Amino acid sequence: MTKPPILGARHHPAPPAHRVVIVGSGFGGLFAARALRRSPVAVTMIADTNHHLFQPLLYQVATGILSQGEIAPATRDVLRRYPNIRVVLGEALDVDLEHRTVTATRLGRTFDTPYDSLIVATGVRTSYFGHDGFRHWAPGMKTVDEALELRGRIFGAFETAETEVDPVARAAWLTFAVVGGGPTGVEMAGQIAELSHRALRRDFRVIDPATARVLLFEGASGLLTSFGPRLSKVTERDLRRLGVEVHTGAMVTDMDEHGVEVRMADGTVQRFGARTKMWAAGMEASPLGRLLAEASGAGVDRMGRVEVEPDCSLPGHPEVFVVGDLMALDDLPGVAEVAMQTGRHAARLITARAGGDPGSAPFRYRDLGTLAAISRFRAVARLGRLSVWGFPGWVLWLVVHLAFLTGFKNRFTAVLHWAISFIGRGRSERTITSRQTDRVGPVA
Repeated sequence: MTKPPILGARHHPAPPAHRVVIVGSGFGGLFAARALRRSPVAVTMIADTNHHLFQPLLYQVATGILSQGEIAPATRDVLRRYPNIRVVLGEALDVDLEHRTVTATRLGRTFDTPYDSLIVATGVRTSYFGHDGFRHWAPGMKTVDEALELRGRIFGAFETAETEVDPVARAAWLTFAVVGGGPTGVEMAGQIAELSHRALRRDFRVIDPATARVLLFEGASGLLTSFGPRLSKVTERDLRRLGVEVHTGAMVTDMDEHGVEVRMADGTVQRFGARTKMWAAGMEASPLGRLLAEASGAGVDRMGRVEVEPDCSLPGHPEVFVVGDLMALDDLPGVAEVAMQTGRHAARLITARAGGDPGSAPFRYRDLGTLAAISRFRAVARLGRLSVWGFPGWVLWLVVHLAFLTGFKNRFTAVLHWAISFIGRGRSERTITSRQTDRVGPVA
């Protein structure tokens, strides 16, 4: 038996939850979403991929060590336990700051999502410094698609060399050019060298994979310049011991199907035959950053990153936060840890505001150091003033990357594949498709 209503009583519906939209599923977006999982807010994450990408290990997908699933779990699966978070697949095209809506598109359908607070974490993409034609010959290393294409080109080059009868053409197929001496370029060059000298050594009958040349071109005077001169020299020394031909002060000025043209440190121009090329020389902010800057009057740096307030908010719009690689603040580096920490910082401020606290607080970055793996059992790490290299650096690299991989299963399988590749000689992920090998190009 139901109780009769109390006379004079009024029903007051619960106020609508504070609406938070997160654009991007990278480190900044994912860590912001996780930080909001218990907050009294309704979160909508909009991303143009259905996965969260652990980008620091993307080069291991390209060189056959890990599968894409181990470093790119489905975002819906990662956030499945948080009922206040909704995931929407779509590419964000614009933000209406006045009406507080995000416009996105998916399969030709455009839709708007309203927000009370907005976190933009769309990151950066590969920059070819005005030479966009290079993209066809030298894929970058920012997406799963690029890593899989590079895997097809790398393993396909060895397969093509096995059937090539012209020794000059065969040498070009067995030459790999990596452009850029930052962490991605260094790690890629080291792994291709290990692949040719260890993993593939006994797999072919005509060619000797160990004769492959790995060329690394860096426009600056040294490798890993952000790590300091000491680790830069250690890195170059270790790569040369692996057989990598390191060229610093070298600018790639042109490339085509058959090779690259390089202006060397002494001013001379040399051409290197290389059928397989990879670009790791620069980054630029995603287009959404410039749109936000133009709409708000915010400045941008030379990479197109948005200059934000000390609390990571957009100037004049405290409800909009720009985090991770897309923001320009205090010369912070474009590393995963910055994205994680700024994403969490924005989430904390939003939670406080949803609870009635309109205050703000400046972001304070806690530098946990930077790492780069050179090869198996060799890595470099900078932890404040402390520099670590060699096997201790590699152990540190291993622990840190395991800690940040998403999901127990991914950690377990990554350890298994690392054991196969680093202790043994195998590469567990060497499958390439006809579509990937077609991108290698016709035999010369």
